[in-house]
Amino acid sequence: METVTITMKNAPALYLEADTISPDAFAGKNAAQIAELPVFEGNVPTTLGKYFEIAGNAGATAEDTKIVVKGDVKKVKYLGFKMSAGELVIEGSTDLYVGAWMKGGKILAKGDVAAFAATAMKGGEITIEGNAGNYLGAAYRGDWRGMSGGKILVKGNAGSDLGMYMTGGQIVVNGNVDVHAMTHAEGGKLLVKGNANSKVGGQMVKGEIIIFGTIDIMMPGFKPVDEVELEVEGTKARFSHFIGDMGERHPKSKGQIVYGNLYKKI
Repeated sequence: METVTITMKNAPALYLEADTISPDAFAGKNAAQIAELPVFEGNVPTTLGKYFEIAGNAGATAEDTKIVVKGDVKKVKYLGFKMSAGELVIEGSTDLYVGAWMKGGKILAKGDVAAFAATAMKGGEITIEGNAGNYLGAAYRGDWRGMSGGKILVKGNAGSDLGMYMTGGQIVVNGNVDVHAMTHAEGGKLLVKGNANSKVGGQMVKGEIIIFGTIDIMMPGFKPVDEVELEVEGTKARFSHFIGDMGERHPKSKGQIVYGNLYKKI
């Protein structure tokens, strides 16, 4: 695998839309060609090389390409946009839409990521060593298709509305999550090792939520059914098991109604 290191040299005055910072866009290009890739500062078209020092050449394909992003990129959006393979390492914190519409490959964000990371994600892996903003793994505004595949690990906390309209894949949050986790979910799995704010699983049709900490206010549409022992990532514990959201329409499978499942550690 070939590595391209890009280092911020001229911070943008406005936010930089850099959806070309991905293994797919870099593949088959040398450093000079990568520097000519288009980006937007605000609504002004410009090139990647105006803002970043480029070192190294990409591999022949996205799968053969690793990108390391250095410097202050808190005002850079769309890193890893629609990437299908390869690796992307972001050494600091960054702005909106990290890994949005991602199909494959791996992203490691060593700092925080802002809102809408992994929007409509279909595959691949994202690890966030800091905190994640609102709408992680959610649908794009006005759409009903959220995350459908892949895996996200957040080592810190996550904001509100994560997994909104989620249909598949898995999100693990080692810290706490804010309100509206997995709202409108029709599949997928959420594991929260910390605490969850109110409105967990609101209007959920299918899917699974596991909460190790507290839930501030349980949604009234979730019905307690039993207690179970689960082994979750090597940890065995007893959980209260709820099904819901009872106020939503639910499909049938083999004649049985399918509900969302919520497990709260006892």
